[in-house]
Amino acid sequence: MILEIENYSKTINKRIILDNINLTFRSGNVYGFYGRNGSGKTMLFRALTTLIYPTKGDVKVDGKSILKEEFDLSQIGILIENPGFYPHLTGFENLEMLYRLNNEKNDQHIYDILKSVGLDYAGDKKYKEYSLGMKQRLRIAQAIMENQKIIILDEPTNGIDRSGLKDVHEIIKEEKNKDKIILLASHDLDDLKLLCDKIYFIENGRVKDFLTEISND
Repeated sequence: MILEIENYSKTINKRIILDNINLTFRSGNVYGFYGRNGSGKTMLFRALTTLIYPTKGDVKVDGKSILKEEFDLSQIGILIENPGFYPHLTGFENLEMLYRLNNEKNDQHIYDILKSVGLDYAGDKKYKEYSLGMKQRLRIAQAIMENQKIIILDEPTNGIDRSGLKDVHEIIKEEKNKDKIILLASHDLDDLKLLCDKIYFIENGRVKDFLTEISND
């Protein structure tokens, strides 16, 4: 699978948010995006998922335009913003509700996903009782639970304690081994170096090659 962003620009109130971006992503690779807050990382990810639309340009998967609805967006797993979990529902109930929008009921699968992100002990706990780190784990679970072919994670380790970092890293590596396209944004360059095949630097809405051919040894 190939994900492409072509000649993509976005202007809001005469301010250039994304500036003529051209990038290609391939299955089985993890791509990192590094930059300060407000540099354009989140806006780029929003562009890739039609949460914003371009002033010009296109986004394609295997030649099919996402913007023209030629590609099924349910194949993209997203952690960008709070997915709208209900505080009074449990972690399990929140995932189940979202999962059943596109799938048949499968309780065991939800339990397995909770276990994969280290929340098997808290599936019956209400979301409003979750710590920041637990909420972030649940968001990661939501992004991967439908076996999406493209995974987009904006600051996936935010709120995760040191012991949980290893779990998040393992999840990302496992998803990569399933031949998926994975995009990560982080302000932690060391984290990106551990996980990514290629890292881009983004500043003022412009993307530049930052580090390539990174060793994952």
